[in-house]
Amino acid sequence: MASSSQLLSTFLLLTTISLFSPSQSATCTSQTFTGNRLYTFCNDLPSLNSYLHWAYDSAQSTLSIAFVAVPPQPDGWVSWAINPTATGMVGSQALIAFRDSKGGMTVKTYNISSYGPLTESKVWYEVKQSSAEFSGGVIRLFATIVLPEKGRTTVNQVWQVGPSVTGGVPDKHDFQPENLNARGSLDLLRGQSTAGAGGNSRTKKRNVSAYAIGVAGWGTGLKLGSQSKGVTYSNHRNIGIALFALATVQIFALLLRPKKDHKYRFYWNIYHHGFGYMIIILGIINVFKGFDILKPEAKWRNAYIVVIAVLGGIALLLEAITWIVVLRRKKSSESTKPYDGFNNGHSRQERLAP
Repeated sequence: MASSSQLLSTFLLLTTISLFSPSQSATCTSQTFTGNRLYTFCNDLPSLNSYLHWAYDSAQSTLSIAFVAVPPQPDGWVSWAINPTATGMVGSQALIAFRDSKGGMTVKTYNISSYGPLTESKVWYEVKQSSAEFSGGVIRLFATIVLPEKGRTTVNQVWQVGPSVTGGVPDKHDFQPENLNARGSLDLLRGQSTAGAGGNSRTKKRNVSAYAIGVAGWGTGLKLGSQSKGVTYSNHRNIGIALFALATVQIFALLLRPKKDHKYRFYWNIYHHGFGYMIIILGIINVFKGFDILKPEAKWRNAYIVVIAVLGGIALLLEAITWIVVLRRKKSSESTKPYDGFNNGHSRQERLAP
């Protein structure tokens, strides 16, 4: 049986991991592009580690997009498409970016009329310009297209990634749940997206995984308590109970979140972010309480402080980058002409609503 010292070390490790789980990862608002490309909106798409940035000129029916995704392999491909007639892959009018035979990045168009092999073809919309970049394992697909139906402000979008290209033709993608759920609707003017039926939000999965790790740490604490008859660390225990309660309430946010335009959404945001910050702060404090109980060598406390400082510095840097991007877009929007009652230069970036 593990000693109390070993169990407490495990508890501290689980607590630290839960504080900085992937649920706190960077979003589309922290992304920037070469050539000073700026977009009105961006969404974190719910699957395939993908992001979409766009700006829509309703007067000209022109849509400029930047699609960011990670291909399964370095020689793979990424695709973003509009389906004018349905919500799935068949019927999609796709832009696919991949590396050509000379090693450069190229973007080609495909009318996905069936599940058979792809053939380059013209698509439903006009492509005014397109390009792609590959760096850091990420492909960034840029395009400006003209939608043939003026006044159409909501479209069905489909996105995808594939592992390889053979003879200049993208090979088939995987058929995992993330691939099959890579679809939804996109409101071009309001900056909102919804996931396709059956799609699971990446954010939901991350929050649930973080909660599971936290529960594991809480369970370890209960085990330690049962093995320490007559020994009670009230502050450490009470903070642990508070953390578990707060995290449980946070999980209910997955079920009780109002829609973006609901009158109570503002108050929900305050509650959700407030509880999140409380969990992080209490979690860090409780780890130090654990150090006081365990009394390990000073190097372990110092290492923890360094890790927290580095993660905090990264978080502040990403926050600063996000604000710089937002302010630049806001400044750019001041000189943008409004169309149909909407200012397309208005800086407004939102996460995908699950």
